Amino acid sequence: MGLIDRIGRVIRANINSLIGTAEDPEKVLEQAVIEMQDNLVQLRQAVAAAIASQKRTERQAAQAQSAAEEWYRRAQLALQQGNEPLARETLTKRQAYQKTAIDLSNQIEEQTSVVARLKKDMRELELKISELRTKKDIYIARARSAEASVRLREMLDGVSGTTSLNAFERMEDKVLQLEAQKDAIAVAGTDELEKKFAVLESSVDNDLAQMKAQLPSSRENTQSS
Repeated sequence: MGLIDRIGRVIRANINSLIGTAEDPEKVLEQAVIEMQDNLVQLRQAVAAAIASQKRTERQAAQAQSAAEEWYRRAQLALQQGNEPLARETLTKRQAYQKTAIDLSNQIEEQTSVVARLKKDMRELELKISELRTKKDIYIARARSAEASVRLREMLDGVSGTTSLNAFERMEDKVLQLEAQKDAIAVAGTDELEKKFAVLESSVDNDLAQMKAQLPSSRENTQSS
C-alpha cells in the first residue's frame, strides 16, 4: 500500500470520527484539509531528508572512488620502484575503497528511487489537497444552502402550525369585532343627529307659524273676513 493510500485511510477514518461527534460539515471539511496539509508538510520534510541523505551518500561514494584511484596511483609508484609487497598491500587498500564506492553507488540508486517515489507521492497529495479545497468550498456552500432551506422550512412549518393559525384566527375575529363596533357607533351617531335635527325642524316650524300669524296681511285678512 502506497503512502498516499495510507494517508487517505487515516484521513477518512478521522473524518468519520468527526462526523460522529460533530454535525457541522464546514468544521469537518476544514479539519480534513488541515490534516492533509499537515501530512503534506511531513511528506515534504521526508523528501528533503531523503534528498539530503542521497547527496551525502553521493559525496561519500565520490570520496571512496577518489581514494581508490589514489591508492592505485600509489600501487603503481611502489611497483615502479620495485617494491612489489608494498604495491600488493596498496592494491588491497584500493580494493577496499572500490568496494565501498560500489556499495555506496548501489545505495544511491535505492535512495534515488525512494526520492522519486516520495516526490511522486508529494505531488499527488498536493493535487488531492487542491481538489479537496475546491470540493470543500462547494460542499460548504451546499451545506449552508441546505441549512438555510431547513431553517426556512421550520419557520414556515411553525407559521402553519395549529397554534399560529389559532393566533391569526383570533386576531381576525378581533379585527371584525372592532370593525363592527365602529359601524355601530357610526350608525348610533347618525340616528342621534337625525333626532336632533327633527326636534330642531319642529321648533322652526312652530316659530314660522307664529311669525306668519303676526304679519299685517294675515291680521287684515282675518278682520275682513
